[in-house]
Amino acid sequence: MVEAELIREAENFANIELNKTAEWAADNKIRFNGEKSKVMLMSRRKRKEQKEIAIYLNNKPIPQVNRLKYLSIIYDKKLTFKEHINYKANKCRKLIFSLFKAAKLNSGLRRYT
Repeated sequence: MVEAELIREAENFANIELNKTAEWAADNKIRFNGEKSKVMLMSRRKRKEQKEIAIYLNNKPIPQVNRLKYLSIIYDKKLTFKEHINYKANKCRKLIFSLFKAAKLNSGLRRYT
């Protein structure tokens, strides 16, 4: 994670730090999988500047995404967590439906007339 006032400044910091990380990894015989890596620009500002950033790992561009799932939490670029809440609500809805179906509402006490 990199923090900066300007997007270009954040892009430069991120590329410098990733180069340092890649050099350290090469020295310690570790390889990072660039295909699993993603870049996301997080900001709540409403600036009219270009929001595309070019971050590289081992001289290959890392794709930029608008949402990212990390440690079972879905982050979006505005940090609103709406998608995470919808994801968890759908998951709960499916679980409740499965429990409802398994309970078979006809079982249990019945009303006799």
